Amino acid sequence: MPRTRPTGAVFFDVDGTLVPGTSSAAHLAASLGHHAALAAAEEACARGEVDNRWVADRDVRSWAGVPVAEVARLLRELPLVAGIAETLAWCREHGLVPVLATLAWTPVGAHLTERFGFHAYDGPRPAHSGGRYTGRVARHFDEYDKREAALARAAALGLAPGDCAAIGDSRSDLPLFAATGLSIAFNGSAEARAAADVAVDGADLRAVLPLLEAWLRQ
Repeated sequence: MPRTRPTGAVFFDVDGTLVPGTSSAAHLAASLGHHAALAAAEEACARGEVDNRWVADRDVRSWAGVPVAEVARLLRELPLVAGIAETLAWCREHGLVPVLATLAWTPVGAHLTERFGFHAYDGPRPAHSGGRYTGRVARHFDEYDKREAALARAAALGLAPGDCAAIGDSRSDLPLFAATGLSIAFNGSAEARAAADVAVDGADLRAVLPLLEAWLRQ
């Protein structure tokens, strides 16, 4: 008999998780000429000195006048952890819907969704007009929006929060970690490790598969 609804969902963070050792915003900033300023802002955010809204406003100013197509081209060179396609294939084979849950800009989510087949994505949205970015934020999105958007995606699939797993690496993942049935810190910060149910490190995303498999057996 065909499955009427999925077994569960797995929420994947992007920056520091799928994008190792850096962020998608930093990757773009390196090409758009404001990497040093963004790196300082992201470090301040990681220390809790400023919020993500503050960082986003300053980051996207340097996008002003940049063609939408140029950002899409730069994202094709985004550094990614190994094993994403294989991990998503495993999830689908086991009835788990892979969803992006991230504070990365929506063009990043769109790129990864098209490339790997994630079910959905959300995130902060940069404003654009006439095929070029305006340098303003059309929609801000913080760690609590991330949690609420992920849980809304789960509900639309007929899933409760306990049916979901979250994989991330940093402070922005903590609200979602607290809401899901399984939380995995993948190459996580000390704060993420302390909040997660389990932690694992590696250069390949498939390191999380034994943890997901054990969770499913429960």
